[in-house]
Amino acid sequence: MTQSVNAPPLWRQLQHVARVNQAVMSGASGTTALEAVDAALRGGVQALCFHVWRHWGRAQALRAQLVRKAPPPMADALLCSALALAWNADDSAYDAFTLVNQSVEAAKRQPETKAQANFINACLRRFLRERETLLAATDADPVALWNHPRWWIARLQQDHPQQWMQILEAANRHAPMTLRVNQRRVQPQAYLSLLQAAGLSGKHLSASAIELQHPAPVQALPGFGDGWVSVQDAAAQVAAPLLVEGYAAAGAWRILDACAAPGGKTGHLLELTDAEVVALEVDAHRAQRINSNVQRLGLCPQVIVADASAVPSWWDGRPFHLILLDAPCTASGIVRRHPDIRWLRRESDVAQLAATQRRLLQTLWPLVVPGGRLLFCTCSIFRAEGDDQVQAFLAHNTDATLLPSPGHLLPRGSHDHPVVADNPLGDHDGFFYALFEKRAA
Repeated sequence: MTQSVNAPPLWRQLQHVARVNQAVMSGASGTTALEAVDAALRGGVQALCFHVWRHWGRAQALRAQLVRKAPPPMADALLCSALALAWNADDSAYDAFTLVNQSVEAAKRQPETKAQANFINACLRRFLRERETLLAATDADPVALWNHPRWWIARLQQDHPQQWMQILEAANRHAPMTLRVNQRRVQPQAYLSLLQAAGLSGKHLSASAIELQHPAPVQALPGFGDGWVSVQDAAAQVAAPLLVEGYAAAGAWRILDACAAPGGKTGHLLELTDAEVVALEVDAHRAQRINSNVQRLGLCPQVIVADASAVPSWWDGRPFHLILLDAPCTASGIVRRHPDIRWLRRESDVAQLAATQRRLLQTLWPLVVPGGRLLFCTCSIFRAEGDDQVQAFLAHNTDATLLPSPGHLLPRGSHDHPVVADNPLGDHDGFFYALFEKRAA
């Protein structure tokens, strides 16, 4: 790959890649770590980081073959980043010799790694000499093969014994860019024509979803600033229609979108209904994103900064006809969009987050009117955050009926995984959906 004349040198980008990866391995989210990178460098650094995270398991296994003891954290982050970028020549933006040269240059030019520059050089050059032998030695390691933590792989094997390999393969692919057409403003077929006129192409999946053939900046999307479309994965677009379609209560509806940030599902609910929508978000900064997203659409929910489980702090006593609970979860279904997640999560997180989900379900269910609905969803592929929650909820709430629901949508093209009629037929993230109806007394 040849860099443009104005592009920052690769060694400088690799320094930032190492810093970001050290932060992630210390428990910071990739998104937060990347925000600290200078804006002029961030795009290139993010692209490199995403590649590194998709191959981090292999990189760590190779480093373990090269040295008995890991070097200091920053040097280790730089070495493993270089190995992740260089190990597969068919999937690398740079040739291996360039990566070695620039990685060593990156080490020499920062105080944290200057003393390890020769060590990094020796490790990487040994890798080039013994590539095939070293790769063969790591092929039997499932972490290296699948680039996910060992516990994550084991859980998928248990939860999805027939599909676990396809799920892991999908998690390492690039996700498509999918749009949600605001049908208050324009119809999907008409919007496809607008895309074509703008030099873009896409395909209509179903309902409001259009998948772009190639990703594009939102500024290039016709009518984006005027709220004609939003960027939202096809699986996430299932939520609002599943909750509202077929519901026929008379009078004005009240809808609660609990855990609402960044507001994609809030906006979709308002596009589909004229209901009063209350959007809750515990994080004030993230709540601002709800406002900015719905304002672009020309819609007005009531946004409240509060913990959904602390009902007395925000509830005015009026029940809701519909509740959307997009609960905090491991985000194991959106790894292809956020490849750092797999390395951030710990096995203990699953049980802790599942407990939070159970608490929110039990807390919000009394707020639903008789005959009303609650949609529980997570962007998770773990059964502890899906099917297991449903069974426990039904066992403890005899007034709840499970309506036809997609259940687990696995992160792969769904042509061979039909569920409900409105399931998108495109390539989507992993999600879970369960729709409950409250029986009248």
